Parts: sequence; structure tokens; C-alpha cells
Amino acid sequence: MKSAHVFLVSLLIAGCASVSYNPTIDPRDFAATIDNPFLPLPPGARFIYEGATDAGLERIEVVVTREVRIVMGVRCVVVRDTVWLNGQLTEDTYDWFAQDRAGNVWYFGEETKDYKAGTVVSTKGSWEAGIDGALPGIIMKAHPAVGDSYRQEYYRGEAEDMAEVVAVDERASVAAGSFSGCLKILEWTPLDPGKAEYKFYAPNVGPVLETVRGTRERVELKQVIKE
Repeated sequence: MKSAHVFLVSLLIAGCASVSYNPTIDPRDFAATIDNPFLPLPPGARFIYEGATDAGLERIEVVVTREVRIVMGVRCVVVRDTVWLNGQLTEDTYDWFAQDRAGNVWYFGEETKDYKAGTVVSTKGSWEAGIDGALPGIIMKAHPAVGDSYRQEYYRGEAEDMAEVVAVDERASVAAGSFSGCLKILEWTPLDPGKAEYKFYAPNVGPVLETVRGTRERVELKQVIKE
């Protein structure tokens, strides 16, 4: 028998799938900076994460670059996300984000490369809003509330991450410190319905903790470096 939460997620997926998704994007509606309290992305900032996964020790470095990419006419901040597993580079991704004037942070696509033994083995999962039917999604709402559910990205069959806000006043203790007033979000994709992650976002910091439901995997913020 499915748990109540799994059943809820199934209903959310079915509900979203049955509704036409076609967000209106007007470049004039977007701001020049990203300062959403739960996902601030100041240029030059670096976030270091580490944690144990089923495959071994994972280290992630997220760098907010000073580069800009124009997607659907919108100026997007370029964020580089590199992942190492047991000391070996496994993924190198450039993500493109922009914040609208209401404070919502949108995700406009990614260019990703998977590595094995120092060689690129796949670029699957790469997508750009406005190309081949791909559309942007909201990665962080301006005023998140419990029960909110939304698409974070949409490229049919390749990138269909979704999210649900499950708590707005959580605590998270990680290597970088203890944080209160955290936002807790459940993230999943219908492309892999057996997997779901919980992410904790601390105010004025951003993501501080990620766990995978049903496992002991835990990746946490270790250090923040801001220029």
C-alpha cells in the first residue's frame, strides 16, 4: 500500500500533467539581480556541499559567476555546479536563473556534462527554455506557502522536475552552522517516480541540506564564500 505522501505526490503529478503548461515570459518583468531570501545568488558567491551517498562521498561546488546568458530575451545569471564523487569529477553544469519583479526565481535551462574517468559520457538533461518546446519553471517562489506545488522546469521527457512546499519554519543543523526558519521543499520528477528529495533552504543563505527520502543520503552545506 502506498504511503499517504506517496499517494499525494501521485495526485500532484497527475494533476499537473492534465493542465496545459505555458507560462507567459516578458523580459520587461524581470529584475537585474537575484535576491530572493531563500535563494540569493550574489555574483562571486561560492557554496561548498559535502555528504555521504549510496555511491560514496560527494562534494559539490556551486559558483555564482559574473556571466550573463540571454534566454527568451531574459538576462539570466549563470551558475556553475560541479560534482565530485570519491574525488572524481562526475558532473559539470551551467544553470541559468532569473528573478521576476515579484520576487519569483525562474529556471531557464542548463548545459550539463556527465563525466567518467575524466571523459564526457553524456549531455542528457541539457535544455534551454524556448527551444524544442522547453519552458522555464519556478525554482523558488517569492512567497512560499505550505501546499504550494509547481513546475521547476519543463522539457518533455528530459527535464520535468516538480516541487511542493511542505514546511516553512524548519531547523537544519549542518557543517556550516544551525539555521532556523528554513523552508522545506519536496522535489520529484515523473521521469523517476520512485525517487524524491527534501531540500532545506535557510533565509538569506539558500540551500543548506538535501536528503533523499527512503535512504540515509545526506548532503549538507559546509562552507559559504562571498566576495
